[in-house]
Amino acid sequence: MAAPKPRRPSLGALNHESLDSLPQRAATAYVRGLLVTAGILPPRDENLALLTNWVARTVADLPARYAHLIRPFAEWHIIRDARRRSARGRYTYAAHKGDCSNVLAAIARYTYAAHKGDCSNVLAAIDFLNWLDSQHLSLRRLQQPQLDTWATDRPTLRSRSIPFLRWSIARRLCPPGLVIEHPASQLPGHFQADDDARNELLRCFNDTTLPLDVRVAAAFVRLYALPLTRIVELTEDHISRDQKHTYLAVNQHPFVLPPKLARLIDDQLRHSTPQHSTTAGRRYLLPGQSPGRPRNPLGLADTLRRHGLPARAARNTAMMDALVDLPPMIIADLLGIHPKTAERWATLAGENWSDYVSSLT
Repeated sequence: MAAPKPRRPSLGALNHESLDSLPQRAATAYVRGLLVTAGILPPRDENLALLTNWVARTVADLPARYAHLIRPFAEWHIIRDARRRSARGRYTYAAHKGDCSNVLAAIARYTYAAHKGDCSNVLAAIDFLNWLDSQHLSLRRLQQPQLDTWATDRPTLRSRSIPFLRWSIARRLCPPGLVIEHPASQLPGHFQADDDARNELLRCFNDTTLPLDVRVAAAFVRLYALPLTRIVELTEDHISRDQKHTYLAVNQHPFVLPPKLARLIDDQLRHSTPQHSTTAGRRYLLPGQSPGRPRNPLGLADTLRRHGLPARAARNTAMMDALVDLPPMIIADLLGIHPKTAERWATLAGENWSDYVSSLT
């Protein structure tokens, strides 16, 4: 008797959960994007889903003594806050990477990646718990000198561990009054000479041998000091036109685009295919390989470097140029950066908040 043929999965089993159970490779993300853009699967916040699935897999691999701490921290603090940001439309890929690291800051013998955002906070928590074990300590027995030793030995993790420490204190898992001081803010140290900045911007406008996406992204960095994490989230809805000008809306503030950059953006949109639309049907200016997803900012940074248009020094220089023309409070509002960040930049540029405040009185 012939063995029965294996059944094909029914359409009813074709859902996000079944795809989440598969190895999360590039092919999986690509198929999911096609199914969403075709209307077969419902749209979802993919960054939030990446975080929740990553937390579930990470916690499942932890020893029980770690999991009973990391799971509630990740689910009730990190993921809960991520859902609130997602509901406001502000949960980006960069935020997801950082949230993951907030959880992992609690264990070091497990694979550690220098992520940013939520993932980083999780990773920091795991590293911290692993260190406690190595010192034959527990959260309940932790004292400030011991905490200071850990923070000093792990300068790259100390700020990412603060959410877990605060969460532990609020739930009386460790003694009250413990604190990890934020590391001193480091002012940027990479800048460009004015001639170099000008020549690179002219390359963006005029060098037809460069890929369109490279020219557009590098121009945004050099003209408006936009970080790559924000540039990749731009869609055609951020572009508007009237009879005279084309505008780019950043943080709900429209900037007038130079005519050459406006034409580059039009060309870029014409070359992006419909399958690279967002789940709401809008096209990303810089689409990624998976349908419905934007370009990965880390990969974009590598591409810009390969073409001789690195982003960091160019953005630092553009930020300094902007502070020559506008007060830091306005820069913070226009670019959507934290006021304290704008204050640091203003200090570096020789300005300060009191100059702006006094001008209003």
